[in-house]
This record gives sequence, structure tokens and C-alpha cells, in this order.
Amino acid sequence: MSIMHRIAAKALIPAFALALASGATQAPAQPQAPAQPQAPAQSGDIVEVRSDKGVVAWLKQEPSIPMIAVSALWVQGGSVSDPAGLAGRANLVSGLLDEGSADLDSQGFQQRLDELAVRLSFEAGRDSFSMSLQTLTDNAPAAFRLAGQAMTSPRFDDEPVERIRRQILTGIARGAQNPNTIAGQLFFEKAYGDDPYGQPVEGTAISVAAITTADLRAFVAERLARDQLIIGVVGDVSPEALKPLLDAAFGDLPATAMPLRLGDVSMASTRGLTVSDYPTPQTAFLFGLPGLKRDDPDYDAARVMNHMLGGGGFTSLLTEEVREKRGLTYGIYSYLRPLGRDGLWLGGLSTSNDKAAEAWQVLRETIRSYAENGPTADRLTKAKANINGAFPLQLTSNKGIAGLLVALQRYDLGKDYVSRRPELIDAVTAADVKRVAQRILDLDGMLAVAVGQPAGLVSDE
Repeated sequence: MSIMHRIAAKALIPAFALALASGATQAPAQPQAPAQPQAPAQSGDIVEVRSDKGVVAWLKQEPSIPMIAVSALWVQGGSVSDPAGLAGRANLVSGLLDEGSADLDSQGFQQRLDELAVRLSFEAGRDSFSMSLQTLTDNAPAAFRLAGQAMTSPRFDDEPVERIRRQILTGIARGAQNPNTIAGQLFFEKAYGDDPYGQPVEGTAISVAAITTADLRAFVAERLARDQLIIGVVGDVSPEALKPLLDAAFGDLPATAMPLRLGDVSMASTRGLTVSDYPTPQTAFLFGLPGLKRDDPDYDAARVMNHMLGGGGFTSLLTEEVREKRGLTYGIYSYLRPLGRDGLWLGGLSTSNDKAAEAWQVLRETIRSYAENGPTADRLTKAKANINGAFPLQLTSNKGIAGLLVALQRYDLGKDYVSRRPELIDAVTAADVKRVAQRILDLDGMLAVAVGQPAGLVSDE
């Protein structure tokens, strides 16, 4: 995947990740009847594999197609590890690890990937750094060796470094002209200030320009270590056959990462609406409140709560009140965003400048009423059916299931989570939803940004 495609993708909400971690699944326009998901992985067929060098992975065998998909994630490997003044370092590395290693320059490395029909990509998020590998089973030994070579012997030659740097800088420049991107960056700056969460994952024009090859090598040496690594594998491979493959890809990584002491963090206490003037006919809103981390006991109730409010597509209250009844927007949404060190409830909408004040008022009134009154019994029943019915549809590929195996380990959900998940959702009551709504949806604590020229709206003092 090119770095420009990754930049574009980061502006979107990854459907699978949010389905598992945040619960922001997109429901069908019409509620579905409750379904019993065909679980892609049950506790009996997820196997923990430990290689000779101590690399651990969860494996779901799938012999019907001669392919293997690998998802790997390094905790604390994302932009939280970017040093002061070098925001975007992890992101730049993610675009360069498949641009040459050992005796293969950029062209040679890409040619080798093509010859093997291998898909290899890396990505940096706020909290973590990840790798995705897909290969034919027959080519697995060479593919895993090539992936390992990319991580242990990256070249960082001048030409690809400057080429990928230019691509990132182009993406940053484009983002500076996109109201939604501006809103996202402004929100996190206000929410977290000088904390790493306050910096854009892609970095800034100044910080990206300042990153040196030595900085890139330092990231690889300090962050891509086995003690921070979580791996999921799905495909046509046995546990015994997987062991040498794991060692080929990950066995020569450092045993331990450089200590990164980052405690929990909370949104800044300064809240309210900030209007950022930008010459565009539409105003882009991004709003948020303190949410829940993934291990919070109320998380499943919050998932159901959010689905009814803004995470259920055309079935959600915000869509019904702001779009369907009043025609104030083409799209409005909300979702839970559990970060490694904090939890958020976020939402957004775009509307014409002349309707911005009305849309903002209706949004707040809808949230306030929902928090005070809770859901109707019918809406709750339909929401739970939609959540349970939509989940298995997002696990239709080996790559997606490999990502699930990583998430199950990362959040300590257990190998039987997929089979238990419908019961957890069905157990949520109206009283649970109302309690969690009142816990999260405190409008006095809302932080919001509006980018555009909204008539009748000014920043809160």
C-alpha cells in the first residue's frame, strides 16, 4: 500500500477496528432480525503457537484456500513514541520499510514482492505500529523471510526516504485545505495539548522535514521489539509449520523495546465550542466527550448506547433528528474511541454555513434528551439485533480475522469472545443504557470544533 493511500485511509474510521474496539458498526437502513453469527474463530480452533525463539502468535487454521494472512501489532509503537519535534517519525517509517532492505534496493524489494505475489504493508497509529502480510502458502517461507528482512535490515536509502517524505508532505498540505482534517487536528490539539495525543500521526510540515535517517533507524531499534508484539495468523498453515515462519519474520527482532513511560491522560478541562474561520460553504463539526477505555465494565452498554444515538447509520437518533426530520446534514455520526491511555466518545457532521447554528442546537438537544430519558424498548431491541447481525459480516476475509486475533489478545477478551459477544450485547438493558448515557453524555463537558464560516456561531469564551 502506498503512503498516499495510507494517508487517505487514516481520514476514515477502520470498520473492523471500530466494530471490535469502539462498536461504531454501520447498521443496515432497516433493522435485521437477530442472527446467530457464524463465528470465524471458536475457542477450540484458535491455537496459541510459540516458536523456538519464543515468538507467540494466535493461529486460526483455514485450509480451504492456500493462503496465509498475518496481522502484527507493536504496542506503544505509534505516534506516542515520536520524540519532541519529530512528530510523524513512526508514520514515515511505516512508508519506508517496504522500500528496500539488506541487499535489495527499493526497486529490487518491490520486484521480489511482486514475484512472490506478496502483500506487505506497515502502518502507524496513535498508540501502535502494525504490519500486514498476505502470501500464498507455497511462498510463505520466502515471504516471511522478506518481511523479517524489512524489519531487521531496512536500508533507508536517500531516494525512497525523500520520495516518501515528499508524499507525506503533500498529504499534509492537502489536509490543511480539508475542513474535516483541520477539525480533527484542532480537536486533538485542544483535547491533549503538548501530550503526544495532541500531535497529528502524520506530523507537521516542520517536524517531518526535520526527521533524519538516524531518527528512522532509532525507531526501528527502539520500538520493533518482541516484548511489545502481538500476532494473529489465519490460513493454510499448521502450528508446527508456522513456528519457523514466525522465527523468520520476527525471531531476530530485539527482545525488549526501549522503555516508554506514558501514563494515562485525560482530555483537557477546557471545554466548549471553538469556531475556526475557513473559507468554505460548509461547516465541519467534530465534537467529543470523555468516553471509556476498552476494559471498562460498562463498555458493552456504551456500545449499545452509542449505536442508538449516532453509530447506527440511518437507524440512529442523530440521523433521524438532524438529517431526516430537518434536512440539516447529509451525514452525522458518533462512535466510541478507546485509546491506549484514554477513552473518548466522538462525533461529527458537516452542514451548510447558514444551517450550522440550527444543526448544532438540534444536536445538543437530541443528546440531552437521550441522556435524560434513555431508549425506548423497541429501539433497544432493534439496536442489539443490528449490532449482533452486522458483526460477522465484517469478518469475511482472512486478513480481517487475523486482525481480530490481534485485538482479542490486545484487549484480553479471550479466545471465546466471538461466541460470547452476542450474549454480552443481548444482556444490556435499558437501565444500563440510560446509566451509561448519563455517565458519558454530559454536555457541560463537551469539547467541539467547527471549521468553516457558520452563521450565528462564535467560539465560547
